[in-house]
Amino acid sequence: MTFRVADAADVPVLVELVQSAYRGDSSRAGWTTEADLLEGQRADPVMVTAAVTGPGSVVLVALDGAGAVAACCQLERRDGYAYFGMFAVDPGRQGGGLGAGLLARAERYARDEWGAGEVRMTVIVQRAELIAWYERRGYKRTGELSPFPYGDERFGVPLRPDLAFEALVKPIGP
Repeated sequence: MTFRVADAADVPVLVELVQSAYRGDSSRAGWTTEADLLEGQRADPVMVTAAVTGPGSVVLVALDGAGAVAACCQLERRDGYAYFGMFAVDPGRQGGGLGAGLLARAERYARDEWGAGEVRMTVIVQRAELIAWYERRGYKRTGELSPFPYGDERFGVPLRPDLAFEALVKPIGP
């Protein structure tokens, strides 16, 4: 795999990738699906464009041997840390180490390019398997919970009333 920073021309492909990794029947081919928790969109062109072009934000992409986007993630530069989000791996390519490689690349980028001391993220608490995957990569649960944005369909339509996010953190050193 090769990695690069995404640009505005990548937005349509990134929207499709993120949607396919988390929502609908296509997401069930991988293990990251949220289809049992949420319906509707996971990302739209406005959200992805902001991630790609916004100040203090970068989207990293992993390309397969043919140059196609196979995975992506967003980093936001914040005060002393980098926020990690919009992480998606093509469902047919999950489980082969691509996601772990992109996560490690994002951590290095945050440390080396921004001098970030840690990476933070939020994960839906009901996603125990995903949280365990992050824990195996050195992330720690903080117990800090934030509510799911019920009523804001830009983030999906919840299928249950108890969704919440938990913050995870990993020190990466300056």
